[in-house]
Amino acid sequence: MSVATKTESTTADGDSRSWRTLQRVILPGDADQETLPLYLDAGTSAGAFGDSPTTVRGERQAKRARAADGANTASYEDVVSRTATSARPGQRLSFSTYFNAFPASYWRRWTPLRTVRLRVVTKGAGTVSVYKSNARGSLQHVETTRVKGATESTFDLSLAPFGDGGWYWFDVTAGAEAVAIQAAEWLTDEEPRTNGDITVEITTLNKTDFCINNLRILGEHPEALQSVKEVLVVDQGTQKVAEADGFAEVAAALGGKLRIINQDNLGGSGGFARGMYEAVKNDSDYVLLLDDDVVVEPESITRLAVFADYCKKPTLVGGHMFDLHDRNVLHTLGEVVNPYIIGPDEPNPDQQMRHNFSQETLRDTAWMHRRVDVDYNGWWMCLIPTQVIREIGLSLPVFIKWDDAEYGVRAKAAGYPTVSLPGAAVWHVSWIDKDDMVGWQSYFHTRNRFIFALLHSPYEHGGGLVENSLKLDLKHNISMQYYTVQGRIDALRDLMKGPAGLHGMLPTRLPEIRALAAGYTETQFKPDVDEFPAVKVARLPRRGKGFSVPSLVKLAPWLAKNVIRQVATPVTDQRQQHPEAVVAHQDNKWWRMSQFDSAIVSNAEGSAASWYKRDPKLVRKLLVDSVKVHGEVLRQWPRLKAEYRDALAAITSVEAWEKTFAEHSEISEN
Repeated sequence: MSVATKTESTTADGDSRSWRTLQRVILPGDADQETLPLYLDAGTSAGAFGDSPTTVRGERQAKRARAADGANTASYEDVVSRTATSARPGQRLSFSTYFNAFPASYWRRWTPLRTVRLRVVTKGAGTVSVYKSNARGSLQHVETTRVKGATESTFDLSLAPFGDGGWYWFDVTAGAEAVAIQAAEWLTDEEPRTNGDITVEITTLNKTDFCINNLRILGEHPEALQSVKEVLVVDQGTQKVAEADGFAEVAAALGGKLRIINQDNLGGSGGFARGMYEAVKNDSDYVLLLDDDVVVEPESITRLAVFADYCKKPTLVGGHMFDLHDRNVLHTLGEVVNPYIIGPDEPNPDQQMRHNFSQETLRDTAWMHRRVDVDYNGWWMCLIPTQVIREIGLSLPVFIKWDDAEYGVRAKAAGYPTVSLPGAAVWHVSWIDKDDMVGWQSYFHTRNRFIFALLHSPYEHGGGLVENSLKLDLKHNISMQYYTVQGRIDALRDLMKGPAGLHGMLPTRLPEIRALAAGYTETQFKPDVDEFPAVKVARLPRRGKGFSVPSLVKLAPWLAKNVIRQVATPVTDQRQQHPEAVVAHQDNKWWRMSQFDSAIVSNAEGSAASWYKRDPKLVRKLLVDSVKVHGEVLRQWPRLKAEYRDALAAITSVEAWEKTFAEHSEISEN
């Protein structure tokens, strides 16, 4: 079955051609009213960027203030259905939005299409105006046509000018009476490279509510399932999705396409690898990997599949991530890996993090019109052709962290690019509401980051990775995050054991790491700060100003002095028995925490707090161990590099994963 919907259209001169829908205009449902700015805008497109795409902040704020009076803003009350809305008398509605503008530069770069057709169905008297932008964010009017009564307007548009960036969109302006926008879509009469079907796979660990919700969303939008061969839930938790309230209902709505696989907790990489494996085995053309704690925009499934079908070659196509708790905020437009320190650039020079579309529309945001090319896409939503899986293998067996980045870079090296496609997205808990660089997750971050470097770093001995890692150890150490440092040290020790044991460690390493937490006070959480001893200030801040970040000039001597204090200065009984301060999570920075001997610190979610206590003896031990293990990694780098690269094909193979799955899973058909 073709994932690109075929429709018939007859032109004014009688030329009848078969058209495929690339992207249709959509609108939010009742449960998603607050996300309207992602779908619909109001107001004029003319001069949206001012005289220059580098509009000053004050001008942008003034424009938002004028729009905030409600005189000409889009209203959810005018949304008629998933695909229809209306413009009130005299109102101008714009579809220059994340979900409804057409990302022309992405289609221009990654597919052979060089023209598209826009079809807009309206009822009432007014105008339909088409606009485009370039990579600099400059707006250009393309064409305007008058409409009256029941009208179908078509515009044939070139993709030639969009080499570096730019979007298409359209506005509808009503006259003396309202104009209904009954449907709109972007079309092509060209055949795709392939017509693929999909296995949609969700990896979950005790997130039954999220899973049931997403399965329900899919069941309520059957158009999203047209190209879906199977919906697969890999359940690795103890709270089983198949036993959750509402499961029977959603299973029935999915029409026999749902299957549950129960397996031991093999982490995200184990769950996603299972999805890859099953998609290969059932002869799907694609596997769509979805995280469990997301809310999916179902139209995204169709858009990813259609785009992948039209790509010049098999291509990984991913969706973006919006903040689940602030739903108009886009995390980032693209993911890249810094090849020198092996870390994500946040953000790269061409974009900004955490853009809020309710404050600045697509038209107001010049930098968003430049195409963003990526190294990988996060596995919160990523479509992978099974042809790629058959050639380069499945995920690394690394439990969590860096599996998606490594796979994207591995695929890219094999000639298969990744595209993060605007207009396809999920809502996910933002990284600002998590702190996965400390605690048990630091083990996986560290080990897997080094594995990535051994496999893919273009620099001898990993470039600046070891230096950066040592600095992180030092920061965590003087911040009294000893459990985190110990986990990082253990990670490098396990790294040096080589790749042979990675599969065997999948079900065992997490409980072993978590068991170590009992020996560290900073990992013992209580829901209320009043459950800890009262704060007693041992020393007053200098001149009452508290602590501040040292200047770059003074940083080195300041840091040396702090390290000496951490290592050599004993902790008084009072500071062991009473915390010196209560520190909010956002203030938990190394330069601040290094000033205390003890403090109560809240967690990222704000749901609990723990007691950080300085331990000079432990600081000394961890500093020595950190330097030793990093030095040993450097010394063994050539050997480790050869071992991991030689083993990559074997440890990611279907056969290796098949053996692991057989040992740790049971299958139940639904």
